[in-house]
Amino acid sequence: MNKLTHLDDSGQAHMVDVGDKPDSQRLGVAEAFVRMQPNTLELILQGGHKKGDVLAVARIAGIQAAKRTWELIPLCHPIMLTSVKVDITPIGDDCLRVEARCKNSGQTGVEMEALTAASVAALTIYDMCKAVDRGMSVDNLRLVEKAGGKSGDWRRDDTE
Repeated sequence: MNKLTHLDDSGQAHMVDVGDKPDSQRLGVAEAFVRMQPNTLELILQGGHKKGDVLAVARIAGIQAAKRTWELIPLCHPIMLTSVKVDITPIGDDCLRVEARCKNSGQTGVEMEALTAASVAALTIYDMCKAVDRGMSVDNLRLVEKAGGKSGDWRRDDTE
């Protein structure tokens, strides 16, 4: 059975020591889905929202969130990200898929940064559109892929 890395032998939470780990190229990809009324999605895609470009603001929010993950998640390391990309694409007539891709070259992975970016971008969409559609939902936040490091590569095989 695998051991939880953020718990010491006595079960106490601690930050993992990555000082002896070699640098490697790392990738984390996460996604979230924002479900809404079709007219809300149409408003977003046509750029007709009175608050401005919803998708541009959400992308910037996701990028900012990735860079600040270590401040939000107590046991995450502050890391130097080399790339953060947030893509938002419509799925059908009532959903946006938010995908966040984070990269670095370092001693620890970027999965949490990708998950944080996807979640904050999705929440930003909700925040900007809640006045016209309070019934929106943010669904299925999850890691899609990770690469690099001692544990190697992993890819989800049940993507939507």
